[in-house]
Amino acid sequence: MQISQAPPVVRSPEEPPRLLGPEVEVEVPHLVYGGRPVFQDLRLRLPAGKWTCLLGPSGVGKTSLLRLIAGLEAGAVVRPDPGRLVGKIALMAQQDLLLPWLNVRDNVLLGHRLRGRSRDAMKVLAAEADALLARVGLAGKGDASPLVFSGGMRQRVALARTLIEHRPVVLMDEPFSALDAVTRHRLQDLAAELLADRTVLLVTHHPLEAIRLGHRIWVMAGNPAKLRGPIEPSGPTPRDPADPGAIRLQSDLMKELLASAELVETQ
Repeated sequence: MQISQAPPVVRSPEEPPRLLGPEVEVEVPHLVYGGRPVFQDLRLRLPAGKWTCLLGPSGVGKTSLLRLIAGLEAGAVVRPDPGRLVGKIALMAQQDLLLPWLNVRDNVLLGHRLRGRSRDAMKVLAAEADALLARVGLAGKGDASPLVFSGGMRQRVALARTLIEHRPVVLMDEPFSALDAVTRHRLQDLAAELLADRTVLLVTHHPLEAIRLGHRIWVMAGNPAKLRGPIEPSGPTPRDPADPGAIRLQSDLMKELLASAELVETQ
């Protein structure tokens, strides 16, 4: 598999100009699941046009926080007002959520089809979808069924579907988890390129991934969950994982994660 250096992605003539992602603030006064307090007075600010990375033990509430920001669950106060964020958020869930009766290209274009884009716009978007599939290493696979794809290939289709939405706010829940190390590295680079100037919240279990991509890194721990940090790596992204500063940060972040895991285990 080779990640192609394809020509620049073609933009639909109906797409608005690319804008800087807005600052987003979320506050969760109180949230309980199954009798367990998940959040209590939790506050998080996503800086405009930057990547915020969120790490923490499984089950601590990271996915729940993404869903609250996306408006899929009630219980959070989000600023700007959720009404002003309608149509501005793209969410890439842990599951690829591909529809088996659609081919790969149509899965990438699903959101645009559901919104009733014009025939001419869909032709342009289809070309963009094929260009994005090439960029994620799936050149020429647009007519294939997702049923024959591996988990990593399906995750790449889901990434292309997220990228083609052109939203200023992007929420990503472990978007590279099913990928091998080399493909993960290359697609981190691609996401950093194509989501530059967007406001991104990335949930990951990989410290190095957060250090490569994040402008601000938080660790979530506790019951109810609290945010520890932030860690703010310096320099442009994506960062070189062999850089001595990145290596030191990875060690520091791993210590923070171990402390967070111990906090969860003792509660």
